[in-house]
Amino acid sequence: GKMFIDATYEGDLMAKAGVSYHVGREANATYGETLNGVQVGHARSHQFKVQVDPYVKKGDASSGLLPGIEKEIPGPDGSGDRKVQAYNFRLCTTDVPENRRAWEKPANYDPRWYELLLRNFEAGDHRVPWNPVWMPNRKTDTNNHGPFSTDNIGMNYEYPEASYERRREIIREHEAYQKGLMYFLANDEQVPKNLQSRVSEWGLPPSEFKGSRHWPHHLYVREGRRMVSDYVMIQANCENKRVVKDSVGIASYAMDSHFCQRVVVQENGVTTVRNEGGLGHHVKPYPVSYRSIVPKKDECSNLLVPLCLSASHIAYGSIRMEPVFMILGQSAGTAAVMAIDEGIVVQDIDYTKLKAKLLADKQKL
Repeated sequence: GKMFIDATYEGDLMAKAGVSYHVGREANATYGETLNGVQVGHARSHQFKVQVDPYVKKGDASSGLLPGIEKEIPGPDGSGDRKVQAYNFRLCTTDVPENRRAWEKPANYDPRWYELLLRNFEAGDHRVPWNPVWMPNRKTDTNNHGPFSTDNIGMNYEYPEASYERRREIIREHEAYQKGLMYFLANDEQVPKNLQSRVSEWGLPPSEFKGSRHWPHHLYVREGRRMVSDYVMIQANCENKRVVKDSVGIASYAMDSHFCQRVVVQENGVTTVRNEGGLGHHVKPYPVSYRSIVPKKDECSNLLVPLCLSASHIAYGSIRMEPVFMILGQSAGTAAVMAIDEGIVVQDIDYTKLKAKLLADKQKL
């Protein structure tokens, strides 16, 4: 091939090509940001609203922590780490009785994974731990909602750089966790009855995902590797404080990160659980730089990366929407054709010509 486009969520081709990249959260100091790195103070949405004991035996630290809880926060707010925001499966569900299957008990079901959720209910927080959004034909796109939900927090750190075999294991772990959660909510006698009856009204529609027992084919990889090129999109770009002149598309979603870890904290002398890393700060539409989708010239000259583009963790949290990926993918394809036709490397494309072609194709810049 003369030109290549890495359109993976993980940045696999980019990495194999020897292009610089980053995994995890940069420290705020790296790019002069305020919303990157460890975030406890800003992590308010979908947060625990009540105090919940983290130990296997309540009040007994020697009994160990419940599944999925880290012992302590690894660093102060704004410090960097290798953690990525949580993944889940975006479920298609329905409440039409003749078109739904009851939640199945997974083979490796372990109710201990959901003890923390049960304690959250017992402490008085009865929020429904999922978010079904209506789609056509009485079906939904269902996502994470609340402090303990379909996101398998902290169980994906290896994924971005893992082997294909290990990734398949991580995917199966996420599937088991989420299937187990839905079965737990619908069947465990300790779940509040009104909540249990609501969850039981829903199920997977047999008309969807027929090849995988109606479960989505793909894990929702919200963040993998991120390229480091000559231009890194950062928080200031999202805030329109740093505006590029070589736009290849517009992003407009909030600077958003799902939780990265679940930790033990002290609040008013009480040991409790909090989620860390969740953010949601609204932005106005802003342009994405062409330089952020091409590698450094001395690393690779015939590759474009419209998904795992060059962006900090928090800027990527805004750019990482599929409509934006489609936009950047179109621009990457156009640039690749221009580079082939003119016999040049992707870094040497005349942006004036690229812009004219993109505008002729009705791209919004």
